[in-house]
Amino acid sequence: MSDYEILVENAKKFHGGLCPGIVMGTRMTIAAMKELGLDPKERSRDLIVYVEIDRCMTDAVQAITGCSLGHRSLKYVDYGKFAATFINMKTGKAVRVSSVEDRSKDPEDQTMEEAIEKLATMPEEELLKLEEVQMEVPENDIPGFPKQKAVCSKCGERIMDGRDVIVDGNVLCKACAKGPYYKSI
Repeated sequence: MSDYEILVENAKKFHGGLCPGIVMGTRMTIAAMKELGLDPKERSRDLIVYVEIDRCMTDAVQAITGCSLGHRSLKYVDYGKFAATFINMKTGKAVRVSSVEDRSKDPEDQTMEEAIEKLATMPEEELLKLEEVQMEVPENDIPGFPKQKAVCSKCGERIMDGRDVIVDGNVLCKACAKGPYYKSI
């Protein structure tokens, strides 16, 4: 089996199925890790990845790299793009990989299998854009124990990693300062 076949199978198992997003995420991860001089079949504790979408692609990135939100090595930036920035913290080198393939040219009646096959076999230069980027990971985003802890003066909940805000001299969580994403009932 090729590296791609092994890694896409791992991503498929993690995700629970094979779809175009898993294929894209696998291809993106392989390309970015090789660009950083890392072996995509080996987990690297020096890797942090910022993903720009909360779709299937991200599951492939997580399955292959081992980066996760819980380990604080996977970061989510809500841009809605099939793109991710991979950072080798040991060397400081960062590469952003994004999709350049024009899906508007796909026929509407293309099956899932046809889309998967197309994405799996398309030449990398027609599918992906890789660019070296400059990236400084904020100290509070680096994996490990929290560097900062605070308690919200309004709700009393703990706030970690510098996510607190100061309003009129009071330490608040973002939910109390700006309103929560949920509604209490």
